[in-house]
Amino acid sequence: MNNEEQEFQPCDACGVSAEVGFIIKEGDDVAEVSIFAQSKVALENELNNYLALAKEVNANFEYQASELTEESTELTARIKFECSAEKLIFELKSRSLAK
Repeated sequence: MNNEEQEFQPCDACGVSAEVGFIIKEGDDVAEVSIFAQSKVALENELNNYLALAKEVNANFEYQASELTEESTELTARIKFECSAEKLIFELKSRSLAK
């Protein structure tokens, strides 16, 4: 029988290998969202979907979005939550919105 000490090996789950401490970091509470669409209206509608999802996670969120013009086809938004766990929950839930 071999009594050698083994190094800690993070397990694989869904193709991701990490420890929880590396996922939830203190102060990591801002999610960045990039949206691509053919018109300003479509960009605004998609942003509203993300904001509605953020509100489900915590109604006390703040956000900043890049300025839109009628010719815009890309929008970047930064959504700030009260804690890192809320950001993580938002990112996991928002996977259903990403196309």
